[in-house]
Amino acid sequence: MPLIILCGYPSSGKTKRSEACKVYFEEKHCKRVTIISDNSIGVKRDQVYSDSKEEKDTRGSLKSGVQRAISKDDVVIVDSLNYIKGFRYELFCVAKSSQTPHCIIHCEVNAQKAKEWNALRPENEQYSNEIFDALVMRFETPDSRNRWDSPLFTILPDDDLPGQQIYDAVFLRKAPPPNMSTVSQPLSSTSFLHELDKITQDIVMALLNAQKTSFPGDEISLPKAADKIKLLRHVTASELRRWRQQFISYTKQHPVEDTGVIPNMFVQYLNNSLV
Repeated sequence: MPLIILCGYPSSGKTKRSEACKVYFEEKHCKRVTIISDNSIGVKRDQVYSDSKEEKDTRGSLKSGVQRAISKDDVVIVDSLNYIKGFRYELFCVAKSSQTPHCIIHCEVNAQKAKEWNALRPENEQYSNEIFDALVMRFETPDSRNRWDSPLFTILPDDDLPGQQIYDAVFLRKAPPPNMSTVSQPLSSTSFLHELDKITQDIVMALLNAQKTSFPGDEISLPKAADKIKLLRHVTASELRRWRQQFISYTKQHPVEDTGVIPNMFVQYLNNSLV
């Protein structure tokens, strides 16, 4: 059944909106709703988001929870920061491979108001100021022009939940057809594999060369990609080889019809890996 992905700043009201969605679907449309959240997987927020490895493991746990929960009977809601567009893309691929629609709910609030709400939380549930500011800075606003961020519902603090619109978006919209995620033709296509290999190799070589004249904090343009790599630190060739192989394996499992999107997908994957 449909996947609903919440995103927004820390303490921006995502859990409140998730619970409102759950009530709406269960009361109005008699749908069973499963919420996958930081709390449901036992995340200690301030601890996790201060350690890149723990944060990456947490995203893996959230994704695994979604994969287990998606079924013909449940509406699945992901209540977490989901602030990295590369991770939202991964969740989109999970929905697509399950042939079910999805949508994004962006809880939009200014950072100062979110910080005030954070201070009202119980002390053991608060984000420290340092972690809060870092997460706000790294938040990648959803863009409805990206298929993984569409349909997009942007909800302000005083807005009512657009329950019927969300229902229409995920129940009255056709699920992605099988050939978007399950057909094997691209994998048997020599040209597809060749393009995948060449594009990723060109980007890796360009990044390694750019590092020679760049400094931490620089943004690096890469071949055929609109997005840029934010160079947070020096990246080794072995790291890039490993990430490239992981991306290639993932893309073989979730092939795309338009190879022109691969450069941006790979750059987003690298930015995600660098967090």
